Amino acid sequence: MEHEAVIRQCIAERLGGADFGLSKAIYKFEKIKRAKRAAQKENPGIELLDMGVGEPDDMADALVRDRLKLEVDQLENRGYTDNGIVEFKDAAAGYMSRVFGVEGIEPETDVLHCIGAKSALSMLPAVLINPGDVVLMTTPGYPVFATHAAWYGAEIINLPLLEENGFLPDVDAVSEEIWKRTKAMVVNYPNNPTGAVAGRDFFERLIQLAKRHCFIVLHDAAYAALRFDGKPFSFLSVPGAKDVGLELHSLSKSYNMTGWRIGFVAGNPLLVNAFGSIKDNSDSGQFAAIQKAAMVGLQHPEITERITEKYSRRMDLLVDALNLAGFRARKPKGSFFLYVSSPKACRGGDLPLDSAEAASQFLIKQALVSTVPWDDAGAYLRFSVTFQARGGEVEERRVIGELGQRLAKLDLVF
Repeated sequence: MEHEAVIRQCIAERLGGADFGLSKAIYKFEKIKRAKRAAQKENPGIELLDMGVGEPDDMADALVRDRLKLEVDQLENRGYTDNGIVEFKDAAAGYMSRVFGVEGIEPETDVLHCIGAKSALSMLPAVLINPGDVVLMTTPGYPVFATHAAWYGAEIINLPLLEENGFLPDVDAVSEEIWKRTKAMVVNYPNNPTGAVAGRDFFERLIQLAKRHCFIVLHDAAYAALRFDGKPFSFLSVPGAKDVGLELHSLSKSYNMTGWRIGFVAGNPLLVNAFGSIKDNSDSGQFAAIQKAAMVGLQHPEITERITEKYSRRMDLLVDALNLAGFRARKPKGSFFLYVSSPKACRGGDLPLDSAEAASQFLIKQALVSTVPWDDAGAYLRFSVTFQARGGEVEERRVIGELGQRLAKLDLVF
Protein backbone atom coordinates (compact mmCIF):
# COMPACT_ATOMS: atom_id res chain seq x y z
CA MET A 1 0.00 0.00 0.00
CA GLU A 2 2.88 2.40 0.67
CA HIS A 3 3.79 2.27 -3.01
CA GLU A 4 0.20 3.02 -4.13
CA ALA A 5 0.78 6.78 -4.29
CA VAL A 6 3.69 6.19 -6.68
CA ILE A 7 1.56 3.89 -8.84
CA ARG A 8 -1.23 6.47 -8.91
CA GLN A 9 1.17 9.11 -10.18
CA CYS A 10 1.96 6.78 -13.09
CA ILE A 11 -1.63 6.23 -14.22
CA ALA A 12 -2.54 8.26 -17.30
CA GLU A 13 -4.71 11.34 -16.87
CA ARG A 14 -7.18 9.96 -19.41
CA LEU A 15 -8.14 7.40 -16.74
CA GLY A 16 -8.16 9.93 -13.94
CA GLY A 17 -4.49 9.87 -13.01
CA ALA A 18 -3.93 9.83 -9.24
CA ASP A 19 -7.72 9.76 -8.69
CA PHE A 20 -8.23 6.54 -10.67
CA GLY A 21 -10.54 4.15 -8.84
CA LEU A 22 -11.55 6.64 -6.16
CA SER A 23 -14.83 7.74 -7.69
CA LYS A 24 -17.95 6.59 -5.87
CA ALA A 25 -20.08 6.91 -9.01
CA ILE A 26 -21.78 3.68 -10.07
CA TYR A 27 -22.28 2.92 -13.76
CA LYS A 28 -25.94 2.40 -14.64
CA PHE A 29 -25.46 -1.23 -15.68
CA GLU A 30 -23.87 -1.98 -12.31
CA LYS A 31 -26.85 -0.32 -10.61
CA ILE A 32 -29.15 -2.58 -12.61
CA LYS A 33 -27.17 -5.69 -11.63
CA ARG A 34 -27.28 -4.74 -7.95
CA ALA A 35 -31.00 -4.00 -8.07
CA LYS A 36 -31.71 -7.33 -9.78
CA ARG A 37 -29.74 -9.25 -7.16
CA ALA A 38 -31.54 -7.44 -4.33
CA ALA A 39 -34.98 -8.00 -5.88
CA GLN A 40 -34.35 -11.70 -6.42
CA LYS A 41 -33.09 -12.08 -2.85
CA GLU A 42 -36.21 -10.42 -1.47
CA ASN A 43 -38.53 -12.38 -3.79
CA PRO A 44 -36.94 -15.83 -4.18
CA GLY A 45 -40.04 -17.46 -5.58
CA ILE A 46 -40.74 -14.89 -8.31
CA GLU A 47 -39.19 -15.04 -11.79
CA LEU A 48 -37.20 -11.97 -12.80
CA LEU A 49 -38.13 -10.90 -16.33
CA ASP A 50 -34.94 -9.54 -17.84
CA MET A 51 -36.00 -7.35 -20.76
CA GLY A 52 -32.74 -5.40 -20.82
CA VAL A 53 -30.47 -8.05 -22.31
CA GLY A 54 -28.34 -6.56 -25.08
CA GLU A 55 -27.20 -9.75 -26.78
CA PRO A 56 -28.86 -12.69 -28.58
CA ASP A 57 -30.52 -15.37 -26.48
CA ASP A 58 -29.54 -18.33 -28.65
CA MET A 59 -26.45 -20.10 -30.00
CA ALA A 60 -24.95 -19.70 -33.43
CA ASP A 61 -26.54 -21.82 -36.14
CA ALA A 62 -25.54 -25.48 -36.32
CA LEU A 63 -23.95 -24.92 -39.75
CA VAL A 64 -21.56 -22.41 -38.23
CA ARG A 65 -20.84 -24.47 -35.12
CA ASP A 66 -20.18 -27.60 -37.15
CA ARG A 67 -17.67 -25.76 -39.33
CA LEU A 68 -15.84 -24.51 -36.24
CA LYS A 69 -15.65 -28.06 -34.87
CA LEU A 70 -14.07 -29.17 -38.12
CA GLU A 71 -11.63 -26.29 -38.49
CA VAL A 72 -10.39 -26.29 -34.91
CA ASP A 73 -8.61 -29.60 -35.57
CA GLN A 74 -6.84 -28.45 -38.74
CA LEU A 75 -3.11 -27.88 -38.36
CA GLU A 76 -3.04 -25.00 -40.86
CA ASN A 77 -5.35 -22.94 -38.64
CA ARG A 78 -2.99 -22.87 -35.67
CA GLY A 79 -1.06 -19.66 -36.36
CA TYR A 80 -1.44 -15.90 -36.50
CA THR A 81 -3.87 -14.56 -39.09
CA ASP A 82 -2.72 -10.93 -38.80
CA ASN A 83 -5.11 -8.90 -40.95
CA GLY A 84 -7.29 -11.84 -41.90
CA ILE A 85 -7.54 -14.75 -44.28
CA VAL A 86 -8.39 -14.23 -47.94
CA GLU A 87 -11.39 -16.55 -47.81
CA PHE A 88 -13.08 -14.43 -45.14
CA LYS A 89 -12.58 -11.27 -47.18
CA ASP A 90 -14.13 -12.98 -50.20
CA ALA A 91 -17.10 -14.11 -48.11
CA ALA A 92 -17.58 -10.60 -46.69
CA ALA A 93 -17.59 -9.01 -50.15
CA GLY A 94 -20.07 -11.64 -51.34
CA TYR A 95 -22.26 -10.99 -48.31
CA MET A 96 -22.36 -7.25 -49.05
CA SER A 97 -23.54 -8.02 -52.58
CA ARG A 98 -25.98 -10.79 -51.69
CA VAL A 99 -27.66 -9.16 -48.67
CA PHE A 100 -27.32 -5.42 -49.31
CA GLY A 101 -26.94 -5.21 -53.07
CA VAL A 102 -23.58 -3.45 -52.70
CA GLU A 103 -21.41 -4.14 -55.73
CA GLY A 104 -17.81 -3.17 -56.31
CA ILE A 105 -16.41 -4.20 -52.92
CA GLU A 106 -12.96 -5.54 -53.72
CA PRO A 107 -11.99 -8.22 -51.18
CA GLU A 108 -8.28 -7.49 -51.43
CA THR A 109 -8.47 -3.73 -50.80
CA ASP A 110 -11.92 -2.78 -49.48
CA VAL A 111 -12.49 -5.28 -46.64
CA LEU A 112 -10.67 -6.15 -43.43
CA HIS A 113 -11.77 -8.45 -40.63
CA CYS A 114 -11.87 -7.29 -37.01
CA ILE A 115 -12.13 -9.06 -33.68
CA GLY A 116 -15.66 -7.71 -33.27
CA ALA A 117 -16.93 -4.25 -34.19
CA LYS A 118 -16.06 -2.94 -30.72
CA SER A 119 -12.40 -3.64 -31.44
CA ALA A 120 -12.61 -1.74 -34.73
CA LEU A 121 -14.35 1.23 -33.10
CA SER A 122 -11.59 1.40 -30.50
CA MET A 123 -8.84 1.41 -33.16
CA LEU A 124 -10.30 3.74 -35.78
CA PRO A 125 -9.65 6.91 -33.73
CA ALA A 126 -5.93 6.14 -34.09
CA VAL A 127 -6.46 6.28 -37.86
CA LEU A 128 -8.23 9.63 -37.88
CA ILE A 129 -7.85 11.77 -34.78
CA ASN A 130 -5.37 14.52 -34.01
CA PRO A 131 -5.66 16.77 -30.93
CA GLY A 132 -8.34 19.42 -31.44
CA ASP A 133 -10.34 17.50 -34.05
CA VAL A 134 -14.11 17.37 -33.63
CA VAL A 135 -16.01 14.09 -33.59
CA LEU A 136 -19.78 14.11 -34.00
CA MET A 137 -21.57 11.32 -32.14
CA THR A 138 -25.26 10.56 -31.77
CA THR A 139 -26.71 10.29 -28.28
CA PRO A 140 -27.92 8.03 -26.81
CA GLY A 141 -25.52 5.61 -28.38
CA TYR A 142 -22.53 3.30 -28.15
CA PRO A 143 -19.63 5.31 -26.69
CA VAL A 144 -16.50 3.31 -27.63
CA PHE A 145 -15.32 5.43 -30.58
CA ALA A 146 -15.90 8.65 -28.62
CA THR A 147 -14.03 7.35 -25.57
CA HIS A 148 -10.91 6.54 -27.59
CA ALA A 149 -11.19 9.68 -29.73
CA ALA A 150 -11.25 11.81 -26.57
CA TRP A 151 -8.12 10.00 -25.35
CA TYR A 152 -6.44 11.16 -28.58
CA GLY A 153 -7.47 14.75 -27.86
CA ALA A 154 -10.69 15.07 -29.84
CA GLU A 155 -13.59 17.30 -28.87
CA ILE A 156 -16.73 15.18 -28.76
CA ILE A 157 -19.98 16.85 -29.77
CA ASN A 158 -23.14 14.84 -29.12
CA LEU A 159 -26.12 15.22 -31.42
CA PRO A 160 -29.33 14.20 -29.61
CA LEU A 161 -31.62 11.62 -31.16
CA LEU A 162 -35.11 13.03 -30.60
CA GLU A 163 -38.39 11.28 -31.24
CA GLU A 164 -39.78 14.27 -33.14
CA ASN A 165 -36.91 13.89 -35.64
CA GLY A 166 -37.45 10.18 -36.10
CA PHE A 167 -34.36 9.61 -33.92
CA LEU A 168 -32.12 11.06 -36.63
CA PRO A 169 -29.49 13.68 -35.78
CA ASP A 170 -30.34 17.25 -36.72
CA VAL A 171 -27.38 18.01 -38.98
CA ASP A 172 -28.82 21.46 -39.72
CA ALA A 173 -28.14 22.40 -36.10
CA VAL A 174 -24.38 21.96 -36.58
CA SER A 175 -22.62 25.28 -37.16
CA GLU A 176 -20.25 25.98 -40.04
CA GLU A 177 -17.43 26.47 -37.55
CA ILE A 178 -17.98 22.98 -36.14
CA TRP A 179 -18.25 21.43 -39.60
CA LYS A 180 -14.87 22.94 -40.50
CA ARG A 181 -13.24 21.20 -37.53
CA THR A 182 -15.08 17.90 -37.87
CA LYS A 183 -12.87 14.91 -38.67
CA ALA A 184 -15.44 12.13 -38.29
CA MET A 185 -19.13 11.53 -37.74
CA VAL A 186 -20.31 8.21 -36.31
CA VAL A 187 -23.85 6.99 -36.97
CA ASN A 188 -25.56 3.68 -36.22
CA TYR A 189 -28.71 2.42 -37.98
CA PRO A 190 -30.77 0.44 -37.18
CA ASN A 191 -29.98 2.25 -33.98
CA ASN A 192 -29.09 1.08 -30.51
CA PRO A 193 -31.03 1.92 -28.37
CA THR A 194 -33.89 3.51 -30.33
CA GLY A 195 -34.44 0.83 -33.00
CA ALA A 196 -34.85 3.62 -35.57
CA VAL A 197 -33.66 3.25 -39.17
CA ALA A 198 -32.24 5.84 -41.54
CA GLY A 199 -33.29 6.04 -45.16
CA ARG A 200 -31.30 6.62 -48.32
CA ASP A 201 -32.08 10.35 -48.27
CA PHE A 202 -30.43 10.76 -44.85
CA PHE A 203 -27.24 9.08 -46.02
CA GLU A 204 -27.24 11.04 -49.29
CA ARG A 205 -27.29 14.24 -47.23
CA LEU A 206 -24.54 12.93 -44.96
CA ILE A 207 -22.33 12.08 -47.94
CA GLN A 208 -22.84 15.57 -49.40
CA LEU A 209 -21.86 17.13 -46.09
CA ALA A 210 -18.81 14.89 -45.77
CA LYS A 211 -17.59 15.87 -49.24
CA ARG A 212 -18.24 19.56 -48.66
CA HIS A 213 -16.57 19.70 -45.24
CA CYS A 214 -13.95 16.96 -45.69
CA PHE A 215 -14.80 14.56 -42.88
CA ILE A 216 -15.18 10.79 -42.63
CA VAL A 217 -18.49 8.96 -42.13
CA LEU A 218 -18.35 5.83 -40.00
CA HIS A 219 -21.49 3.74 -40.08
CA ASP A 220 -21.75 1.20 -37.28
CA ALA A 221 -23.99 -1.32 -39.02
CA ALA A 222 -24.08 -3.97 -36.28
CA TYR A 223 -27.86 -4.35 -36.65
CA ALA A 224 -28.13 -3.65 -40.38
CA ALA A 225 -29.31 -7.14 -41.35
CA LEU A 226 -32.02 -7.20 -38.66
CA ARG A 227 -34.76 -5.34 -40.55
CA PHE A 228 -38.50 -5.92 -40.13
CA ASP A 229 -39.64 -3.66 -42.97
CA GLY A 230 -38.00 -5.16 -46.03
CA LYS A 231 -34.55 -5.58 -47.52
CA PRO A 232 -31.58 -4.70 -45.29
CA PHE A 233 -29.91 -1.42 -46.19
CA SER A 234 -26.23 -0.48 -46.36
CA PHE A 235 -24.74 3.01 -46.34
CA LEU A 236 -22.31 1.71 -48.99
CA SER A 237 -25.20 1.21 -51.43
CA VAL A 238 -25.53 5.01 -51.72
CA PRO A 239 -23.46 6.57 -54.53
CA GLY A 240 -20.42 8.36 -53.11
CA ALA A 241 -20.39 6.50 -49.79
CA LYS A 242 -17.18 4.68 -50.57
CA ASP A 243 -15.51 8.02 -51.28
CA VAL A 244 -16.01 9.27 -47.74
CA GLY A 245 -16.40 6.42 -45.33
CA LEU A 246 -16.41 3.00 -43.80
CA GLU A 247 -19.12 0.65 -42.65
CA LEU A 248 -18.64 -1.73 -39.73
CA HIS A 249 -20.39 -5.10 -39.76
CA SER A 250 -20.63 -7.60 -36.95
CA LEU A 251 -21.79 -11.21 -36.80
CA SER A 252 -22.58 -10.85 -33.10
CA LYS A 253 -26.20 -9.75 -33.43
CA SER A 254 -27.15 -11.02 -36.88
CA TYR A 255 -25.72 -14.53 -36.43
CA ASN A 256 -25.93 -15.07 -32.64
CA MET A 257 -22.12 -14.99 -32.49
CA THR A 258 -21.56 -12.40 -29.75
CA GLY A 259 -18.75 -14.20 -27.93
CA TRP A 260 -17.03 -15.31 -31.13
CA ARG A 261 -15.72 -11.76 -31.72
CA ILE A 262 -15.77 -11.52 -35.49
CA GLY A 263 -16.79 -8.76 -37.88
CA PHE A 264 -15.38 -6.64 -40.69
CA VAL A 265 -14.95 -3.11 -41.96
CA ALA A 266 -15.68 -2.27 -45.58
CA GLY A 267 -15.48 0.84 -47.70
CA ASN A 268 -12.85 3.33 -48.80
CA PRO A 269 -9.66 1.40 -49.65
CA LEU A 270 -7.30 4.04 -48.26
CA LEU A 271 -9.16 4.05 -44.94
CA VAL A 272 -9.20 0.25 -44.91
CA ASN A 273 -5.46 0.25 -45.51
CA ALA A 274 -4.89 2.77 -42.71
CA PHE A 275 -7.06 0.74 -40.35
CA GLY A 276 -4.98 -2.29 -41.28
CA SER A 277 -1.81 -0.46 -40.26
CA ILE A 278 -3.23 0.28 -36.81
CA LYS A 279 -4.70 -3.19 -36.47
CA ASP A 280 -1.42 -4.84 -37.46
CA ASN A 281 0.18 -3.10 -34.46
CA SER A 282 -2.71 -3.92 -32.11
CA ASP A 283 -3.64 -7.57 -32.59
CA SER A 284 -2.55 -10.67 -34.49
CA GLY A 285 -5.90 -11.50 -36.04
CA GLN A 286 -8.83 -13.66 -35.06
CA PHE A 287 -8.35 -17.46 -34.93
CA ALA A 288 -8.59 -18.80 -38.49
CA ALA A 289 -11.09 -21.47 -37.44
CA ILE A 290 -13.49 -18.75 -36.28
CA GLN A 291 -13.03 -16.83 -39.52
CA LYS A 292 -13.77 -19.97 -41.55
CA ALA A 293 -16.85 -20.75 -39.46
CA ALA A 294 -18.00 -17.13 -39.89
CA MET A 295 -17.58 -17.50 -43.65
CA VAL A 296 -20.28 -20.18 -43.60
CA GLY A 297 -22.63 -17.76 -41.85
CA LEU A 298 -21.94 -15.00 -44.37
CA GLN A 299 -22.69 -17.44 -47.19
CA HIS A 300 -26.05 -18.35 -45.62
CA PRO A 301 -28.00 -15.13 -44.92
CA GLU A 302 -31.15 -17.20 -44.44
CA ILE A 303 -29.79 -17.82 -40.92
CA THR A 304 -30.24 -14.11 -40.16
CA GLU A 305 -33.64 -14.13 -41.83
CA ARG A 306 -34.84 -16.79 -39.39
CA ILE A 307 -33.45 -14.83 -36.44
CA THR A 308 -35.17 -11.67 -37.69
CA GLU A 309 -38.49 -13.48 -38.01
CA LYS A 310 -38.25 -14.52 -34.36
CA TYR A 311 -37.45 -10.99 -33.20
CA SER A 312 -40.26 -9.54 -35.30
CA ARG A 313 -42.76 -11.99 -33.80
CA ARG A 314 -41.62 -11.18 -30.26
CA MET A 315 -41.67 -7.45 -31.00
CA ASP A 316 -45.34 -7.61 -32.05
CA LEU A 317 -46.20 -9.28 -28.73
CA LEU A 318 -44.12 -6.81 -26.73
CA VAL A 319 -45.65 -3.73 -28.37
CA ASP A 320 -49.16 -4.97 -27.60
CA ALA A 321 -48.28 -5.79 -23.98
CA LEU A 322 -46.66 -2.42 -23.34
CA ASN A 323 -49.51 -0.46 -24.90
CA LEU A 324 -52.06 -2.30 -22.75
CA ALA A 325 -50.02 -1.23 -19.71
CA GLY A 326 -50.16 2.44 -20.76
CA PHE A 327 -46.92 2.84 -22.68
CA ARG A 328 -46.87 4.48 -26.11
CA ALA A 329 -44.97 1.81 -28.01
CA ARG A 330 -44.51 1.40 -31.75
CA LYS A 331 -42.75 -1.47 -33.45
CA PRO A 332 -39.31 -0.36 -34.66
CA LYS A 333 -38.16 -1.13 -38.18
CA GLY A 334 -35.01 -2.91 -37.08
CA SER A 335 -32.69 -4.17 -34.32
CA PHE A 336 -34.00 -6.10 -31.32
CA PHE A 337 -34.61 -3.02 -29.16
CA LEU A 338 -37.82 -1.21 -28.31
CA TYR A 339 -37.35 2.34 -26.98
CA VAL A 340 -40.29 3.90 -25.15
CA SER A 341 -40.95 6.98 -23.05
CA SER A 342 -40.42 6.30 -19.38
CA PRO A 343 -43.35 6.43 -16.91
CA LYS A 344 -43.43 9.49 -14.67
CA ALA A 345 -45.17 7.91 -11.66
CA CYS A 346 -47.63 5.25 -10.64
CA ARG A 347 -51.12 6.14 -9.40
CA GLY A 348 -51.31 6.08 -5.64
CA GLY A 349 -47.55 5.98 -5.28
CA ASP A 350 -45.60 8.53 -3.29
CA LEU A 351 -42.42 8.20 -5.34
CA PRO A 352 -42.20 10.35 -8.50
CA LEU A 353 -40.26 8.74 -11.33
CA ASP A 354 -38.35 11.82 -12.39
CA SER A 355 -35.87 10.01 -14.65
CA ALA A 356 -35.61 6.84 -16.71
CA GLU A 357 -33.08 5.53 -14.21
CA ALA A 358 -35.56 6.01 -11.36
CA ALA A 359 -38.26 4.26 -13.39
CA SER A 360 -35.93 1.38 -14.23
CA GLN A 361 -35.05 0.86 -10.57
CA PHE A 362 -38.76 1.07 -9.65
CA LEU A 363 -39.72 -1.63 -12.18
CA ILE A 364 -37.04 -3.97 -10.90
CA LYS A 365 -38.00 -3.51 -7.25
CA GLN A 366 -41.78 -3.49 -7.66
CA ALA A 367 -42.33 -5.89 -10.56
CA LEU A 368 -39.03 -7.76 -11.03
CA VAL A 369 -38.90 -6.40 -14.58
CA SER A 370 -35.46 -5.28 -15.77
CA THR A 371 -34.98 -2.67 -18.51
CA VAL A 372 -32.16 -0.31 -19.51
CA PRO A 373 -32.71 3.41 -18.79
CA TRP A 374 -31.57 6.25 -21.06
CA ASP A 375 -31.71 9.86 -19.91
CA ASP A 376 -29.41 11.31 -22.58
CA ALA A 377 -32.12 12.88 -24.77
CA GLY A 378 -35.31 12.60 -22.77
CA ALA A 379 -36.33 9.84 -20.36
CA TYR A 380 -36.68 6.50 -22.14
CA LEU A 381 -36.56 2.81 -21.31
CA ARG A 382 -35.03 0.24 -23.63
CA PHE A 383 -36.72 -3.15 -23.79
CA SER A 384 -35.11 -6.01 -25.70
CA VAL A 385 -36.71 -9.05 -27.34
CA THR A 386 -33.64 -11.19 -26.66
CA PHE A 387 -35.09 -12.46 -23.36
CA GLN A 388 -34.70 -16.16 -22.54
CA ALA A 389 -37.59 -18.30 -23.87
CA ARG A 390 -36.43 -21.86 -24.46
CA GLY A 391 -39.93 -23.19 -25.13
CA GLY A 392 -40.38 -21.42 -28.46
CA GLU A 393 -43.49 -19.41 -29.27
CA VAL A 394 -45.48 -20.82 -26.36
CA GLU A 395 -42.81 -19.65 -23.90
CA GLU A 396 -42.51 -16.28 -25.66
CA ARG A 397 -46.22 -15.67 -25.17
CA ARG A 398 -46.03 -16.74 -21.54
CA VAL A 399 -43.10 -14.40 -20.75
CA ILE A 400 -44.60 -11.38 -22.47
CA GLY A 401 -48.03 -12.13 -21.06
CA GLU A 402 -46.55 -12.17 -17.56
CA LEU A 403 -44.68 -8.93 -18.33
CA GLY A 404 -47.90 -7.22 -19.43
CA GLN A 405 -49.77 -8.33 -16.32
CA ARG A 406 -47.07 -7.09 -13.95
CA LEU A 407 -46.79 -3.70 -15.65
CA ALA A 408 -50.56 -3.23 -15.81
CA LYS A 409 -50.85 -3.82 -12.04
CA LEU A 410 -48.51 -0.89 -11.39
CA ASP A 411 -51.01 1.56 -12.89
CA LEU A 412 -48.26 3.70 -14.41
CA VAL A 413 -48.68 7.38 -15.27
CA PHE A 414 -47.09 8.83 -18.42
